[in-house]
Amino acid sequence: MSHFTAFPLVLAAAIMAAAPVPAGEPDLVRADRFVELPTGERLFVREVRRPGAASEPKSAVLLIHGARVPGVASFDLPVAGGSLAADLAAGGHVVYVLDLRGYGASSRPVAMDRPPDKSAPLMRTEDVVADISAAVDGIEKWSDVSRISLFGWATGGHWAGAYASRFPQTVDRLILYNTLYGGSDQHPTLGSPLENPDRPGTFNVHAFGGYRLNTRPSLFTAWDDSIPAADKAQWRDPAVAAAYGDAALAADETASTRQPPSFRSPSGAMADSFELAFDRRQWSAAALTMPVLVIRSGRDFWSRPEDAKAIVDEAPKAERLNIPDATHFVHLDRDAAGRGVFLDAVKRFLDRPEE
Repeated sequence: MSHFTAFPLVLAAAIMAAAPVPAGEPDLVRADRFVELPTGERLFVREVRRPGAASEPKSAVLLIHGARVPGVASFDLPVAGGSLAADLAAGGHVVYVLDLRGYGASSRPVAMDRPPDKSAPLMRTEDVVADISAAVDGIEKWSDVSRISLFGWATGGHWAGAYASRFPQTVDRLILYNTLYGGSDQHPTLGSPLENPDRPGTFNVHAFGGYRLNTRPSLFTAWDDSIPAADKAQWRDPAVAAAYGDAALAADETASTRQPPSFRSPSGAMADSFELAFDRRQWSAAALTMPVLVIRSGRDFWSRPEDAKAIVDEAPKAERLNIPDATHFVHLDRDAAGRGVFLDAVKRFLDRPEE
């Protein structure tokens, strides 16, 4: 069943992943797959599961990354405490980690091979909804399930919500984690800082172009600023931080051609987020007919309390979890810094019997 008719699917054979796994991780199977698109492009999807879980999955869960860092670097790092995918798969779920077009091992728009100022922001909401639709079609075939649970982090939550609002019949459960939506037209970092000074109220396309370049240090600036401890290792395992930086750079084969090394990420996410920061909504939470869990970290710099409140107020079957002292990256922080609470809530929500 193809939900987005522009993208019928041809599925490539699975390739068993050679990615290292952390010591002590439960026995899990990883397979790297590709969804071939008729345009000649393709989507990378990693499957993580227990042996035998594919035959009788508790559920299929698709993890959707945010604006900069692709799927594996966000959700399946080869160190203890760095793989949300492994944590969920160990509980019996078949987990899929997606790279959207323009990210990681998926195809990149040809404009990303040219200077960024030669194109408009790439991969806007409609493009991503098409990618999620193609990935969902593939997962339905691979896992033999009719509905998929979606998990979206930051801009990934916005995109997951947009997809789920348009194709609710395909979504079992939806988790929106530190996600922008609306409810306020004020934002300290995504409003005026991204605004075109010559055209108030519009995104600064000239400054961002089609894509951005991201260095390793840029991944940690806001994260470090939100950790209320001088020694960041008290809050975040240095091994997780190192693996996060390594994986983000390794996901772009051109990273080492620039000094300092940097990886590309499409700017469409920033253009979308700019609009959301001004309460210009791109989907309706009222259309989310499935159970919805909205998670917000108290120290998040991306989403606002108003975003979480608006989704819960509008979605018919939504509930909210606030983790007061957690950061935007709580799924990569230490258990005592909020990850334990976060993970328990996600597992309970996915495991809860359907009412």
